[in-house]
Amino acid sequence: MEIKRTETEVLILDAARKVFLENGFDGTTMQQIANEAGINKALLHYYFRSKDRLFEGVFIEAFGKMVPNLFKIFTSEAEFSEKIKGLVHTYISALQQYPQIPQFILHELHRNPGRIIELMHSTGIDPDVVMNIIRQETKKGTIIGIDPHQLMVNLLAMCIFPFAARPMIQGFIFKNDAKAYEEFLEKRKAEVADFIIKAITP
Repeated sequence: MEIKRTETEVLILDAARKVFLENGFDGTTMQQIANEAGINKALLHYYFRSKDRLFEGVFIEAFGKMVPNLFKIFTSEAEFSEKIKGLVHTYISALQQYPQIPQFILHELHRNPGRIIELMHSTGIDPDVVMNIIRQETKKGTIIGIDPHQLMVNLLAMCIFPFAARPMIQGFIFKNDAKAYEEFLEKRKAEVADFIIKAITP
């Protein structure tokens, strides 16, 4: 899924990632991104014809880096509990770097759900491999009997929800204290892993 980018494209995507993070998809304009990148709007449109294309580009860059890393961790020879810790830490860290991912997924699921499936398939990763690893751990008695699909959805949901619901969590629970929210995310890396491990340990 790796895509070769020109220096200008990389510059634009870095600028877009920053502006999308600050303003969200709806609050971002192509002119703001052009200004952030230090280029004119015509050049921006030459490389990315629309805001949707730019948002997609930011997502693909993040997705292409994150998913293979997660798969590599899960298919390693490490103990299963260490795989869970590594997966949670890597996933939350990636979402901290690319917090637009949940927004993009929700945006695309509403607009074009088939596109998300295409992007998932384009990684070349087979989810059955992950499911089979979980089944093998169950057979060995390392973890309790659990539907592999339920385990993976639980794990991913616990990681992604604080990002998808950031306005509510940071704005209401942490009273718009961005520093407290970021500290919460750092602690959550261990909290989620410990919660999952305790839940599946015999």
